[in-house]
Amino acid sequence: MNNFSKKIPLEEGDFYITPEGYRCFTEQYHLKRGYCCESGCRHCPYGYSKKTNSI
Repeated sequence: MNNFSKKIPLEEGDFYITPEGYRCFTEQYHLKRGYCCESGCRHCPYGYSKKTNSI
């Protein structure tokens, strides 16, 4: 089983709803997930930059 199929139960503080109505995952959630998805997430704790396409 790879990391991409692991289900992580959501807890309080894992996300918030943006003014536009989208779910935005927090640094807390990303750290629990344990890897960078390289999507340029707003609260990425791994330092990924979509502009430079690198961590």
